[in-house]
Amino acid sequence: MTTIFLILAVLLGAASFAAWRRPDAFRIERSIHIDAPPERIYALIADLRRFNTWNPFARDKKLILDYSGPQQGAGAAYDFSGPGAAGRGRLAILDAAPGKVTMQLTMSAPLRCENTIEFLLAPGVQGTGVSWIMLGRSPFVAKLMGLLFDTDRMVGRELETGLAALRDQAEAPAPAKAA
Repeated sequence: MTTIFLILAVLLGAASFAAWRRPDAFRIERSIHIDAPPERIYALIADLRRFNTWNPFARDKKLILDYSGPQQGAGAAYDFSGPGAAGRGRLAILDAAPGKVTMQLTMSAPLRCENTIEFLLAPGVQGTGVSWIMLGRSPFVAKLMGLLFDTDRMVGRELETGLAALRDQAEAPAPAKAA
């Protein structure tokens, strides 16, 4: 029995040491090229109601969204609550300019955290390069969980899904206007 406790103590110590050595901050980034002008893409990001038509983190039909502030740009925000991993929190646009939209994600459940979200739009010859970046602090618990779960891959998949949906919307033909 003592041997088992010793082995468990060594494993726990090794895991704690490995977590302690991990970086204090994280950055997850995914990019895509979209065959649309930056203005069209910007409108789908800076207006949170339009943002949530393609945002994979808002696809759960049980998620409750409560919008506040202006419809778009700096000050636009929404509080959200939902089951499981969706949790509770707030997403607010801190700054919005034609080439960059910066948001703050504040989660209160299932884990408390504050992360920065950035969208960078780089006009190109045939469309726009779009990067979706999430960055923030990594407290010890997150570092420990990072030993078991590849958060870059898990969150990165969602960012890729969202960027593909953004591309589909931005590249869709504009509806014909009635005369």
